[in-house]
Amino acid sequence: MSTVDGVRYETDGAVATCTFDRPDRSNAMDMPMQARYGALLRQADADPAVRAVVVTGAGRAFCPGADLGLLDTVATRPPVENGFRDVLAAASASVPVVAAINGGCAGLGFVIACSADVRFAAAGAKFTTAFARRGLIAEYGIAKLLPELVGQGRARDLLLSGRTFTAEQALEYGLVQEVVPAGSLAGRAHAYAAELATHSAPRSMAVMKEQLAREPLLPLDSAAREATALMLESFGRPELAEGLASWNERRPPRFPPLSRDR
Repeated sequence: MSTVDGVRYETDGAVATCTFDRPDRSNAMDMPMQARYGALLRQADADPAVRAVVVTGAGRAFCPGADLGLLDTVATRPPVENGFRDVLAAASASVPVVAAINGGCAGLGFVIACSADVRFAAAGAKFTTAFARRGLIAEYGIAKLLPELVGQGRARDLLLSGRTFTAEQALEYGLVQEVVPAGSLAGRAHAYAAELATHSAPRSMAVMKEQLAREPLLPLDSAAREATALMLESFGRPELAEGLASWNERRPPRFPPLSRDR
């Protein structure tokens, strides 16, 4: 287990963990770190042995955003135009991604957290969108992600003000699913990811992630029609037979790994 370009990667059974680990900069993200994070998420997504991913930070911060040294140079060396694919790698992954927000979560780090499927936060962790207070705009698709999580009114408040808020407020807003003591965060996030990896079919989760991205944009009857077609297709898949067998036999399911040609 080693840290490369500010990100540490490890696996424990079917759960992979990506840890932002740049202690000299409190996990602030530079371009190599951003690219490494995206590459590791895609690596985990392509590994049939990995069925869930946890993203967290080392030390007292999750990710406080882009390294301010990077921001000082963007006028002369703009970021890669398609770098958003790395920042949003969790959203495009087929496997579920759990963000374990252990501390400061701002700017670019805030977008990464919002692109995860589920978010847990340590008690007292601080959040801010930060962009407006740096003279920036709502970056990397956060103007779409955040309203879907907390609603238009709250999203406008958090983006326009750039104010700092706590994990407890984030729970109230619906941004995070649980707030747990700091010392319990890593274990809780891993246990949740392991539960997904053990009891939920990889193909079911992958298809559901696609549905959640697409169906909210459709009229209800169109969404229902698409879901019905997917449901009928699932009846002929091995996941259903195994799901029923494991239920009847009162044992954990043995779902097949995700097929990339699903």
